[in-house]
Amino acid sequence: MKTHALEIMKDLFFIERGYLNGNHFVYRGTKPVLIDTGYVRDFDRTAQVIADLGIDLSRIQLIISTHTHCDHIGGNKCIQERSNCDIALHQVGKHFIDTRDDWSTWWRYYSQDADFFKCTVALEDGDMVAVGPYEFQVIHTPGHAADGIVLYHRDSGVLISSDTLWEEDMAVMTLRVEGSRALFFQLESLDRLADLEITTAYPGHGRPFTDVKEAISKARRRVKGFLEHREKIGDDLLKKIMIYTLLMHGSVDEARFFDQLMGTFWFRETVDMYFLGEYEAKYDEVMKGLFNRGLVRRRGSRIYSTVKP
Repeated sequence: MKTHALEIMKDLFFIERGYLNGNHFVYRGTKPVLIDTGYVRDFDRTAQVIADLGIDLSRIQLIISTHTHCDHIGGNKCIQERSNCDIALHQVGKHFIDTRDDWSTWWRYYSQDADFFKCTVALEDGDMVAVGPYEFQVIHTPGHAADGIVLYHRDSGVLISSDTLWEEDMAVMTLRVEGSRALFFQLESLDRLADLEITTAYPGHGRPFTDVKEAISKARRRVKGFLEHREKIGDDLLKKIMIYTLLMHGSVDEARFFDQLMGTFWFRETVDMYFLGEYEAKYDEVMKGLFNRGLVRRRGSRIYSTVKP
């Protein structure tokens, strides 16, 4: 299956993946640059997408990771081992990687596969980072991720919005890891984006979009709804991470899925925080909704998600 690469500036390509793999960007020049590298399980596909643009992984000069969640850094170690490239993160993310903090990165909390790598460049809010001839401003946007950044090219109005801003939905909020102020930080981050002149946003998941003000308004309303009705945070988290877990495994034995979730930190804590520890009842409710919406299906004794990985 050939993945479409959209050229958004000369030799700078946007590559849309799915829900398991974050979108990424490839600068095809004499000194190739990548922005985000997908999920480690699908690294072979990521490598092929890059090769389709005529780039040898051993020639990569720089990887910029918009945050340290597994779906955005999955190819970092493999590519760095081949190319000895630099890897740039916000200074908070660099701290997570340098100290081998697999909790703040969400990897251990959500039972995700990911590999540590060497972060060689610490980015700060307001820095300018070169992607080939294009200078992008680094904007720190905590909320979804403590180390989250977006990249803004002022001359063209292009925003690489990562998981800070999607077109319709919003990224999951994990207050257990990010802290009780995460929703307030998310609102502040959205306010910062609202002050920019943006022509097109290229998100961490989903297609590019141009009605950025409307997307910001939708995200604000969603966050405020979470603040007013905290159980909505738990519902959103359970639905999204249960689908994500299915995508990570491809398919699972339906009879064992509940027990598998009960063996994780995130499932127990989410139900404890928002639904008074009613584990099985909440599991049944969420799964029923996912089946009814066609987001999860059965194949014999196994279940799988229909969401694009």
